[in-house]
This record gives sequence, C-alpha cells and structure tokens, in this order.
Amino acid sequence: MVRTKTASGQAGDAIIIKKYANRRLYNTASSSYITLEDLAKMVRENVEFQVLDAKTGDDITHQILTQIIMDEEANGGQQMLPVSFLRQLIGMYGNSMQALMPSYLEASMANFRDNQSKIREAFEKGISATPFAAIHETNMAMMRAAADVFMPGMGKPKDKPKAPSGEPRDEIAQLREQMAAMQKKLDELGK
Repeated sequence: MVRTKTASGQAGDAIIIKKYANRRLYNTASSSYITLEDLAKMVRENVEFQVLDAKTGDDITHQILTQIIMDEEANGGQQMLPVSFLRQLIGMYGNSMQALMPSYLEASMANFRDNQSKIREAFEKGISATPFAAIHETNMAMMRAAADVFMPGMGKPKDKPKAPSGEPRDEIAQLREQMAAMQKKLDELGK
C-alpha cells in the first residue's frame, strides 16, 4: 500500500485545495495559490489532496484530475492514452458494465505498478540475475547469426552458426549469393 504524504513530506491527512470561481487553486496547507502543474507534481510525489469548490464545498477532485490528464495529453508531446482505448472507454459509459469499470481499472493499474516495481528492482539488482539476461543473450545470438548470413565475413569464424538440422547449407549459400547480387545492383544504381 502506498503511504501518502502531506506537502511537508510527513504522513497524514489529505491536503485541502480550494478552487475559486476565478479558476485559481488555493493550497490550504501552504497558504498559497498553486497551478494544475503543481497538483500533477503532488500526484507524482504521492501527496494526497482533495479539491473542493470554494463556494459550494463540493468535492471536485475527480474533475480536476481529469483536467490534468486532458492537459497532459494535449501538451505533453507524447500521448499516453491511445485513441482506441479512449473510444472503448467512452463506449463503456451507459453500458451495463460501467459500474464495474472503476474497480477493474484500479486493479489493472495496481497490477501494472506492482510489475513496474519488480522490473525496476530486477534492473537494480543487475540484469545478469534475471530472465532478461537470457533474452538478451538469445537476441544477440540471433543478431550475430543474421549478420553472418547477410554480411558474410563480418563475424569471427568461431561465431558462425551451424546450419540447423534439416536445413541444407546450400540454402544459406544461395541467400548469400542473392544478397551479394542485390548489393551489387544497389552499388551500380548509386553510381
């Protein structure tokens, strides 16, 4: 469970942010006006807050968080929410499954965060102690094999892969000849 922090960095209750009619946001903990960017930073730092309409006292945290997401999507350069996801999400409004979506999305995000932490820990411990090392070694072996097939003579003799069982060496030789012929044609076109 993520422990929340107040603006001072200590564990505690949610900070109250008041939103005034002039669209200004007031942080009651720091007694200062803040921006949506400040609220986004607070979210990233796990600072718990609640946004209240200053006139009515209504909780408008959901609206403000949605506005932050819209601003991030519009101004962030790289969008995180694919159009297909947005279409599917909009399609769920009014659907009989709408009531289940909030808990499903929360569980999915929690699962993503848990896996993200595990991957980060694996990298911190060193990639050699993880399954990523085997994947990396396999990828490198495939790249060396492909380089040897498509660029003969580039690899060391000991690095050359053996022909797989059931695949004749002359097929590889034919591929090499075809690649050489294609390279020759490309060289001639470039002159």
